[in-house]
Amino acid sequence: MLVGAVADLAALVARSALNCDAVATLAVAWPELLVAGEQAATLDTLLGAARDARRIVLSWNPSTLTDFLERHARRAEVIGTPAPAAGPAGAARYAVVAPSRRAAALREALDLLDPKHPLVWDGDPAEPAATPDAVFCMRLPTREQFATLSRLSPPVVFVTGAQLPYLRSIAAPLTPLHLPSGADLAHDRAEALRARIAERLEARDHDAELALLDPLFERYDPAEVAGAILGLLRETASGKRETASPPPTPAGWVKVFVNVGKKDRASAKDLVGALIRELSLAKADIGRIDVRDTFSVVEVTPAVSERVVRELTGVTIRGRRALARLDRYA
Repeated sequence: MLVGAVADLAALVARSALNCDAVATLAVAWPELLVAGEQAATLDTLLGAARDARRIVLSWNPSTLTDFLERHARRAEVIGTPAPAAGPAGAARYAVVAPSRRAAALREALDLLDPKHPLVWDGDPAEPAATPDAVFCMRLPTREQFATLSRLSPPVVFVTGAQLPYLRSIAAPLTPLHLPSGADLAHDRAEALRARIAERLEARDHDAELALLDPLFERYDPAEVAGAILGLLRETASGKRETASPPPTPAGWVKVFVNVGKKDRASAKDLVGALIRELSLAKADIGRIDVRDTFSVVEVTPAVSERVVRELTGVTIRGRRALARLDRYA
């Protein structure tokens, strides 16, 4: 079996490194993305070189491929249910996200929308215990799956750029979900800092600091003094991050940060219960659990760490919706 992009396979044929006469079966996946673009001619050449091979065409909308099928798969047998003439199966929102960032994008979307009963769908049958007020699709659903999910709530679908045309064929109206950018997050941090400073100013609990800075106020504008102090604080914080040595992690375990702690009346037993009940984790995959005031650190085996981050996010523990991520200090 040889799998490759059209341009790469065509290059192998051009160098005589791929003998198309020896190809028995040729599968073309999602030609909708190819026939209207710059790779159309290359695809025609490649299929022409393997003219005796059996053709399998994977398509989400065969009605757009009439000319292509006439040239390369005449009288093709259609297997499966073609896209219905009725068109899209429901409304949706989407975010274009690389697969490696989908867990992080899910956390950002949960923070942005703040649903009370979210459903995070990862390809399994959608059978929630309670009706969700938001649906998040970590995988691209089929038309039938999308129709089922959209009856629960208009889904938020995380897709790559190449998957967007397919999503447009099954969902309408389709609107983008604007997740917070780095600039947005920086703006939020700046707003939070200004709010803390204003609160301190209103409390008038800084007489000692004013006395310390008074000689500087005689030489410099107070605004410049305040800016210099903020700069020093940033340098100090940066130095601490660079020099701090992370605590050792026992071999064979990965630490996962969870935003549920003692202030939520949560215990290690609650976290273990969620991991076993909601994620069907084996006890052997769960290590030490350190419950702090506002968060917890859970040790799990490397094989399940990504799954724990993905599936524990959105689970309700002691009335609080959990957000999980790999512990950056692990």
